[in-house]
Amino acid sequence: MRRSVSGGCFVNCAANTWKNFNMREIHHRACNLCEAICGLRIEVENGAIVSIKGDPEDPLSRGHICPKAIALKDLQEDPDRLRKPIRKRVTESGDIEWDEISWPEALDLVAERLTTIYSRHGVDAIGIYLGNPTVHNYGMMTHQKVLFTHLRTRNRYSATSCDQLPHHMASLWLFGHKNLFPIPDIDRTDYFLMLGANPVASNGSIWTVPDVRKRIKDMKKRGAKLVVVDPRHTETAKLATEHHFIRPGTDAAFLLSVLHTLFVEGLVNLRELDPLVTGLGDVEAAIASFDAEWAAPHCGVDATTIKRITRELAAANAGICYGRMGVSTQAFGALNQWLIYLINIVTGNLDRPGGSLFTTPAMDSVSTSSPGGFARAHSRVRGLPEFDRELPVAALAEEILTSGEGQIRALFTGAGNPVLSTPNGRKLDEALDSLEFMVSLDPYLNETTRHSDVILPPTSPLEHDHFDLSFHLNAVRNTARMNDPVFEPPSGSLHDWQIFNGLGERVARILGMEHRDLPEPQHIVAMAIEHGPYGEERGLTLEEIRQHPSGVDLGPLKAQLPDRLRTPDKRINCATPAALGDLERVGEYFTGDPSALLLIGRRDVRTNNSWMHNYKRLVKGRDRCTLLAHPADMKKRGITDGDRVRVSSRVGSLELAVEGTEHMMPGVVSIPHGWGHNRPGSRLEIASSHSGESCNDLTDEQDVDRLSGNAVLNGVPVEMTLLS
Repeated sequence: MRRSVSGGCFVNCAANTWKNFNMREIHHRACNLCEAICGLRIEVENGAIVSIKGDPEDPLSRGHICPKAIALKDLQEDPDRLRKPIRKRVTESGDIEWDEISWPEALDLVAERLTTIYSRHGVDAIGIYLGNPTVHNYGMMTHQKVLFTHLRTRNRYSATSCDQLPHHMASLWLFGHKNLFPIPDIDRTDYFLMLGANPVASNGSIWTVPDVRKRIKDMKKRGAKLVVVDPRHTETAKLATEHHFIRPGTDAAFLLSVLHTLFVEGLVNLRELDPLVTGLGDVEAAIASFDAEWAAPHCGVDATTIKRITRELAAANAGICYGRMGVSTQAFGALNQWLIYLINIVTGNLDRPGGSLFTTPAMDSVSTSSPGGFARAHSRVRGLPEFDRELPVAALAEEILTSGEGQIRALFTGAGNPVLSTPNGRKLDEALDSLEFMVSLDPYLNETTRHSDVILPPTSPLEHDHFDLSFHLNAVRNTARMNDPVFEPPSGSLHDWQIFNGLGERVARILGMEHRDLPEPQHIVAMAIEHGPYGEERGLTLEEIRQHPSGVDLGPLKAQLPDRLRTPDKRINCATPAALGDLERVGEYFTGDPSALLLIGRRDVRTNNSWMHNYKRLVKGRDRCTLLAHPADMKKRGITDGDRVRVSSRVGSLELAVEGTEHMMPGVVSIPHGWGHNRPGSRLEIASSHSGESCNDLTDEQDVDRLSGNAVLNGVPVEMTLLS
């Protein structure tokens, strides 16, 4: 085992920790604060973190970290982070106070209240919402079913439906499994067409790509080309070979015209995919009217440029078309991802080195989880379709507020803050206040959990072991790592998996159901690895992975089709009926007011949703929650740089400072996601002093992708006026 530490004389090594004579310890760890899962070396002295650095021996991140990793120290030491369960109490004067209670009392209370509502109103009276951090913590993922198997409510929601739901749908349609994501092979590509993505800020998304800035620079050095299409000249666009503005919400027009050009100019070249692909004739006929001349006035990219980009992509030895949040969270999110997959297929760039490839993770959820399903049930009020047994979160507020059978009366939230992260947060705020009971598994009293009756805080990320279940599935290279805790959990604390075991046992006992606790997450992972692709082929075990704390390199991505497909016939049927049917509304949609001001979100490298703003290292410096607008749009309204403006939509308005920049497309404004820490009753001192405004007080829960039910968070019509 390598002694990957600097300085000192070391004795007594464990797999993930080294100690020197000065009682300093070096812990190897993966950062769990975003999808990049960068390898870290965390130096601890006398129980406190003194240094966090990138691990140069990590085969995936290669020593890279971003500012978020440094903030793990702030998270661990945050005085606002809850250490014990708390229960809400309303005083005689009507004030709200919170009392610490024991774990047995807390778990008993939650189980009793949930089962009482279940018995009175049925299981659908219980709602479940799981937030983005769920997938960053393997105990949340392995053990939630211990509770929810006893609460089989149809009212399940998550951050998926205001994020990556279209990716899951397109993967299910074409490849037979919700988690079969084609991953851009940036390190070997010749041409990269990127839409609605800003990996320099996000470190990749549905694409685990640490140190993407260096990878882009290396890509360009070898003569490859990066073309970014985005309504904002983003941090990634600044590194690109070229950038083109596109009007928000019109990516479907652009993508349809690219696919159309490939067909009509005879540029389709399936290469090795030829025997696996069916249905292209039906697709070609269905999109026959969507040429570049039709698309250009709608999307703002001229027809000549669209055709040139298409020809360049088709001519490349290996090319990539990739789109992310900007194309997913809009009115044609599912159609967009389907079109992106088709473009990669018809250019022969799917399952091709330098194109888009499927990963082979050590713990392979594609082999161990159900493929997913769509529209087997619909929401009670609006009839929105489920995907993988979850309803669109845009329906959550109305399912709480609308009376009748199946009305949500109790809510369980886990690692989520939907008041800030889902559309029309103010309406959801109102809805949560009307619940009979709410419980949150969360380390913070935040804008959502302040509505809870009980908050159950798990141990911190550095107080439990860690194996990433999700993001190796999306990574640019196959690797694996298992890390032990940096700190021992405090006496009397519970990990999230222990909380689920405790609640599941109590709920089952009250309801008279059979129950079985699950073992620790690492035992589940160990078994999955033993029976996974590397366990069966080369005898890889979790213990072997643990003995390499910087991670085990399992090799580059490689072609795997048709074996990796999960379709019944091991073929890719491109003529997806749901997607072809959605083409009918394309022409109708692109007839709106071209002069309307449209809102988009944005991401900063220091933040990942609402849970990053209570750490001083991530909020220091300039105000990042500002409105970006083009100077021409400001001049038209008598607004100058630094003015405070009111931005209004159908559902609400907010006030904030404006920054003029030609990096915005005219007719487009931008507010970052995850802010709005100005609601009373939370306990987030630093976040409250840097509160900002929530862009989701402007997004509209009634505006969804009609095909998938995914929230529309980009291309929201707004008005901007100067505050007097």
